[in-house]
Amino acid sequence: MRYELVIFDNDGVLVDSEPLANTVLSGYLTELGHPTSYEESLRDYMGSAVHRVHDLVEERTGQKLPEDFDSTLATRTFAAFQQELVAVDGTEELLGKLVADGVDYCVASSGSHERIRVGHRKTGIDQWFEEEWIFSSEDVGRGKPAPDLFLYAAERMGVAPERCVVIEDSPLGVEAARAAGMDVYGFTSMVPADRLVGVTGHFSDMAQLPQLLA
Repeated sequence: MRYELVIFDNDGVLVDSEPLANTVLSGYLTELGHPTSYEESLRDYMGSAVHRVHDLVEERTGQKLPEDFDSTLATRTFAAFQQELVAVDGTEELLGKLVADGVDYCVASSGSHERIRVGHRKTGIDQWFEEEWIFSSEDVGRGKPAPDLFLYAAERMGVAPERCVVIEDSPLGVEAARAAGMDVYGFTSMVPADRLVGVTGHFSDMAQLPQLLA
């Protein structure tokens, strides 16, 4: 493999959480008086840290979200995860192949550390990740599309950015990876390929990825 480190986004790439999370988010924003459809939630917030929700709502309406917005959103999202969350098809097979081939990997997610771990435990993929291989936007302050999280993950894993490849499913994540100077492959399970502008390549099935990275 021509890369020394594979950096995975989490939501929508390793765990099939985007439909659940954006259903919860759009419903909660609408409940608070900021009408938001599921499709608008995907368009505006998919792949981003929660501070983007605060920023866009205030920018558009001049109103701040409640102080307990983050905690309430997390509680509702985790409840949905516990009921329905599954791993993306082919995830465990892919991780097993990387281990067998001796390729290092990690996860770098806009979600909180708690959100990442809740999802991994529920889906059973926690067995594939050591604690020191998990990175969150909480670690850097600025989430995607800023490159900070991917650069931080590469630094902590001891690999130069140009030797890393990112696996992403959102335009914001692709933008962040490109800003970090990394190749990025777009997973088109939810976002059409033409919206993942600037990717090194794209794929629709995890089974296709090893050949792309070879």
